[in-house]
Amino acid sequence: MSDAATLFVNAAQVVTCAGPARGRRGAEMSDAGVRERVGVAVSADGRIIAVAPDAEVRSAHPRASVVDCAGGVLTPGFVDSHTHAIFGRPRHEEQELRAAGVGYLEIAKRGGGIHSSVRDLRARSEDELVALAAARLRRLAAHGSTTIEVKSGYGLSLEAELRTLRVIRRLAAELPLRLVPTFLGAHEVPLEYREAPRTRAEYIALLVHEMLPAVAKDGLARFCDIFCEPGVYSADEARTILTAARGHGLALKLHADELENGAAAELAAELHATSADHLAAISEQGIAALARSGTVATLLPGTMLFLGRPKQAPARALISAGCAVALASDFNPGTSPTVNFPLVLTLGVSQLRLSVAEAFVAATVNGAAAVGMADQVGQLAPGYFADVALFDVADHREIPYWYGDRRCLATWVGGRPAHAP
Repeated sequence: MSDAATLFVNAAQVVTCAGPARGRRGAEMSDAGVRERVGVAVSADGRIIAVAPDAEVRSAHPRASVVDCAGGVLTPGFVDSHTHAIFGRPRHEEQELRAAGVGYLEIAKRGGGIHSSVRDLRARSEDELVALAAARLRRLAAHGSTTIEVKSGYGLSLEAELRTLRVIRRLAAELPLRLVPTFLGAHEVPLEYREAPRTRAEYIALLVHEMLPAVAKDGLARFCDIFCEPGVYSADEARTILTAARGHGLALKLHADELENGAAAELAAELHATSADHLAAISEQGIAALARSGTVATLLPGTMLFLGRPKQAPARALISAGCAVALASDFNPGTSPTVNFPLVLTLGVSQLRLSVAEAFVAATVNGAAAVGMADQVGQLAPGYFADVALFDVADHREIPYWYGDRRCLATWVGGRPAHAP
């Protein structure tokens, strides 16, 4: 009897990204392991057992179900390692304000930006947030994403942050996707802690002494993140919060050097964070620090595009220095409202000057490393989960080429359908 439950065959190309179970660095990112005329055999428990010529996998597993890829391109499901998918209303009015010259931090000072989403989320029920986020996550899956990191951070109170993380837990149980929960109570300092009698120091104490213990006690997050940026949280404040998070068993992430340099990349390296994200304003010292560390540099080109910022993160300098570079969507209501991961690949090539192979590695293997899952997802190789996306193209280079067009036909997570036409 065959030990394979499903065979994926008749693909024009299979992008395997096969190789070491870690973030790829430097020249390693130039090899996406593209193969032709091969099939993928998947076991009943959702693991890949073989990537071999079509005839060979068919012969070895004659009783398996067959998915005919019909000349399309099969890839690992994208690993979107940075999203803010739990929110209420969109913030479309801010796009016009930016077009009129109002800056990101000025919008925040006026009570917009993150604060607008905080007011909105606090007024919504858990069930309402689940329904809104589920629809959005399905759209992400429809574009090829199968593992999705999801942050809290629009609650900024003990009750609202825990509610957000419970929403993520429910979604992880209900949807055929891999969701990675991240606690981002330090997304901003809430407005009620900016004026007497309350202070930002009291909010940081709330984060350290109440929020983090509650998150850890209920096992609601794998990571703790912080917006370490001049005007938001300083490097010293970030060190305090992240050190406390590590003491509660959480791995670390940072929103780092997005708009201005604040030595956040250096802090990420110092604290052995799993990833440092954004990095459009990273310094040469920050690049060198990340290159010496195991921290993944996660770049979010859709954010800079949507904000109308002229400067993207220095992807080529990061790769040349030996950093492991990932790509992510930063899906959120204010600065990157896109569910289209292939569009992020397009921006990786056209704006960050990555090769197509580098963009694929950044979106799969290195995205997996950025959520601590490089030994489980992100490549099509024996032993890995069969998290797969099928695209209606004849060559993998067409996926970023047809920018904005949804060419994803279907996605599978652990060999089971996550999105189908």
